[in-house]
Amino acid sequence: MTQKLTPTQMAWRAAQDIADGAYVNLGIGFPEMVAKFQPPGREAIFHTENGILGFGEAPAAGAEDWDLINAGKKAVTIKPGTAFFHHADSFAMVRGGHLDVAILGAYEVAETGDLANWSTGPRGVPAVGGAMDLVHGAKTVAVITDHVTKDGKPKLVQRCSLPLTGVGCVTRIYSSLAVIDIVDGHFVLREKLAAFSVSDLQALTGATLHLDGAVADLDVPAL
Repeated sequence: MTQKLTPTQMAWRAAQDIADGAYVNLGIGFPEMVAKFQPPGREAIFHTENGILGFGEAPAAGAEDWDLINAGKKAVTIKPGTAFFHHADSFAMVRGGHLDVAILGAYEVAETGDLANWSTGPRGVPAVGGAMDLVHGAKTVAVITDHVTKDGKPKLVQRCSLPLTGVGCVTRIYSSLAVIDIVDGHFVLREKLAAFSVSDLQALTGATLHLDGAVADLDVPAL
């Protein structure tokens, strides 16, 4: 594969779709970087299930306060109005439907919107954790992921082969090659890197890519 978006660029692209004032949970890994890229004139309120609401981007190296971490044990900054609370209250926010968006990583996403982002294998995330609450508690669930695995196998598939985190929960995928919506049990291609044709992209995808009008170029800054 000659060209693909970096994790930082995928996070930037996902951030462009977050509405002003949205309450957003960022999953461990690639999604954590979304907090760095709020578009001008918009402010999201970021939530972490270990008990912070309204945190900012990661601090500069050497400026970390390790009492201030997200669920992935990464250092965060606080902003005016940041709130701290017990993790049980945090999960009450999730389960009560108070989050507008959850952005998660993935091992596999099915065309039906099923998500697998944990594994029973030796190198996988060892338990489903709070993700199972997030995918059913948040009003919208999006995924940031490489389009294929390290050995070139599709991560966007007809049916997930790994244990499911949630069923029919994902509505948009920000991959390293494209932006894809899930509509009525199908992958619908919205944006793609200009260097790839639809045929190129289909060859790297484990289920049919449907078109609904023109496909835009996936343009991101060189971050």
